[in-house]
Amino acid sequence: MATTDNLEEAIEVLQQLGLKEYEARCFVGLSQLETGTAKQLSDMTEVPRTRIYDAIRVLEAQGLVEIQHSSPQRFRAVPLDEATETLRDQYEARVQRLHDALDPVEIIDSDDDSAIQQVWAMSGRTAIENRTDQLISEATDEVVLVIGDESLLTPDLVDVLNQVGNGVNLVIGALTKSIQDRIQDEVPDATTFISGLEWLHGEEAMKDDTAIGRLVLVDRSTILVSSIMPETKEEQAIFGDGFGNGLIVIARRLMAQGLLTARDPGT
Repeated sequence: MATTDNLEEAIEVLQQLGLKEYEARCFVGLSQLETGTAKQLSDMTEVPRTRIYDAIRVLEAQGLVEIQHSSPQRFRAVPLDEATETLRDQYEARVQRLHDALDPVEIIDSDDDSAIQQVWAMSGRTAIENRTDQLISEATDEVVLVIGDESLLTPDLVDVLNQVGNGVNLVIGALTKSIQDRIQDEVPDATTFISGLEWLHGEEAMKDDTAIGRLVLVDRSTILVSSIMPETKEEQAIFGDGFGNGLIVIARRLMAQGLLTARDPGT
């Protein structure tokens, strides 16, 4: 049986997907009933009865609720699988509209050309995952990736790694043997190794130490380094490109510690 926390979380998610609070509460309320009247729904959800009808009309228009025109009217939520698919389609359509609206917009060139080497900060695992996937997908020569936290080796990342072009040298390091074994199984075309970066977060690290999440070096010109915050487990990263060759050589050698020199990318 759903708990109060489950129901409140569902209401919050529905609001994030675009429903207003009363609409979200009515849908969650109906999801607990086979059918319900406005009075039953108002008593269950604490939505004023006069606002129930407006909320139901919106939900019906979105394909989330059905109405039986009896006296009194009765309402029911569509099956959960159907509702989630409908919401997914609506959300994806809005995202596509956003892309179509902004894609033609021209970037205004900056007058400041002095910052050739740029470093940017990023937060949030989803955003960092998307940037990592993009960088790897756009690689034309070499990808060096070190995975410090096994939770970051997601199915999406594995798919992206397995789609790297034949001409791209793919080298993946892990801090532990277990992660290396998993990488070898799931990304068979990659060269794998145990990284010498265990000092970043090895067995002697304290629980409150910040852990290295991922290190990515693409085409010897773009770097992404992330860390996992000890308390919140939030991932944060710095990302940069346009670096001079000296820094890239150091970064490549550091990231590839543990890989035999003869197999070091670019050697």
